[in-house]
Amino acid sequence: MSEELFTNLAIFVLSLLVGFEVMSKIPATLQTPMMSGANAIHGVVVVGAFVIAAEANSWVFYILAFFGAVFAAINVAGGYTVTDRMLGMFDRKPKAKSEGDDSK
Repeated sequence: MSEELFTNLAIFVLSLLVGFEVMSKIPATLQTPMMSGANAIHGVVVVGAFVIAAEANSWVFYILAFFGAVFAAINVAGGYTVTDRMLGMFDRKPKAKSEGDDSK
């Protein structure tokens, strides 16, 4: 196992542990807004897919980069959609005035 692979694996495992600890401390009522905002931030994954595509030297890597970019774009759009829907739940709707209502 190379030193670079070991370092990357250690960073990945530590990020999993930190992510689990952070997520377990957040109340259930805040999970969905927090995750929808985090999904929107995942635009970095789209940039990563572009970097992989720029350095690709095989059609397999081009296909992987394409699917990575597509799934990342779906994730970003889903994050914005969920956030928009959740914020829409807090909008106050104006009460419609009924036609026969003369109780003033």
